[in-house]
Amino acid sequence: MSDKNSMETTKKNIAVKIIIPVLILCVVVGIWVIKNSKEGTVSVGSDNPDFTLHVTEPIDLEKLKSYGLPIVIDFGADSCIPCKEMAPVLRELNAELQGKAIIRFVDVWKYKSLSEGYPINLIPTQIFIDANGKPFNPKDPEAMQMSLYSTRDTNEHVFTTHEGGLTKEQLMNILKEMGLK
Repeated sequence: MSDKNSMETTKKNIAVKIIIPVLILCVVVGIWVIKNSKEGTVSVGSDNPDFTLHVTEPIDLEKLKSYGLPIVIDFGADSCIPCKEMAPVLRELNAELQGKAIIRFVDVWKYKSLSEGYPINLIPTQIFIDANGKPFNPKDPEAMQMSLYSTRDTNEHVFTTHEGGLTKEQLMNILKEMGLK
């Protein structure tokens, strides 16, 4: 009888020694899966002003770049006809891509000072910054009707712009090339 009890105790000990590590492994893998399933998105609260569409204060470009997301800043005006045509596209993409891209709109007629330092010659003009925080470097800037701006002294690429309106499809294609996940 003691051999039978000893054998059952040994079987229980082996089962416990196997089951506990397997359960711990399952918990660790489960936590890893949950944590990494959110990769590529940033937790964005509705109170985070960096992700709101309409800009009313100076843009902290370095802070926006720190999110590691593609950035589109549209400089236009609420009463400009091409800007009005593009407004629903910007609203839609801003809502759809929360945490995956940063879409901002600056009304240069209401907040003229917010366009200072950017190469804005006409409206609408979009500024593009890739997910690495660098000015977007398109594969074919001419085909995309984009202008690349560099500094005179160092020839460093500082801005990539597009002048005129863009469709949702065009903006999505640009965002994907910029690193949208």
